[in-house]
Amino acid sequence: MRKKSTSLIIGNWKMYKTAKEAEEFISALKSQLDTASFRVMLAVPFTDIRAAALAAQKTKIVIGAQNMHDAEEGAFTGEISARMLKEAGAEFVLLGHSERRHLFGETNVFIQKKVKRALASGITPVLCVGESEQERADGKTEEVLITQLRACLADFSADDVSKILLAYEPVWAIGTGKTATPEIADAAHGLCRTFLQKSFKIDLPILYGGSVKPENIGALLSMPNIDGALVGGASLTVSTFSQLIRGTIKT
Repeated sequence: MRKKSTSLIIGNWKMYKTAKEAEEFISALKSQLDTASFRVMLAVPFTDIRAAALAAQKTKIVIGAQNMHDAEEGAFTGEISARMLKEAGAEFVLLGHSERRHLFGETNVFIQKKVKRALASGITPVLCVGESEQERADGKTEEVLITQLRACLADFSADDVSKILLAYEPVWAIGTGKTATPEIADAAHGLCRTFLQKSFKIDLPILYGGSVKPENIGALLSMPNIDGALVGGASLTVSTFSQLIRGTIKT
């Protein structure tokens, strides 16, 4: 059985919280992390990054972004570059999140370019992959995951890939209240891990994302292939998020 590293919890705030609310949240959360065995990261809105990074100084909290463009700069109205994110204080960025893929039409080719730009800019990419409910029903989970991984990691060296974090987020479990059972999630993580080992001979931390709550985090993290969680709604309140990252509820 593989040896798991310290569990990693990423809170994805999506389009919630102002800069002031971010400061208040981090101020309330940081005192509760002194004995936490988790690595804690927060993917915050663009306008919150600077304030959140300053508030998180000298704490166990790492601040990142939820998206970025693949170009270094240019005439891309409304977009944000990796260089801008880094200067604001972002240390990581979510790329290929299911909402970006399905609501905004982002392709694997575009996501690959973003991952490449993030690496070149010294920002850790958190690459998200996952299948839809229909794809799972049609028995295409493995095909979809391998296709996404192969395309999004095209032309990367093993050294490049070793600097990436991976998140499996079944589309059918994002914001729906549905959660893949620990066994279903672990099997999907196993598919991703096998691909990485065969293609790059490396073992990456793989997080599960999809209606993660304090009530199910213990069972999910008990699985051999699940190294942490990408948390949405449960990361929006200090009480729920701190309970989750401390693993105070076991199942």
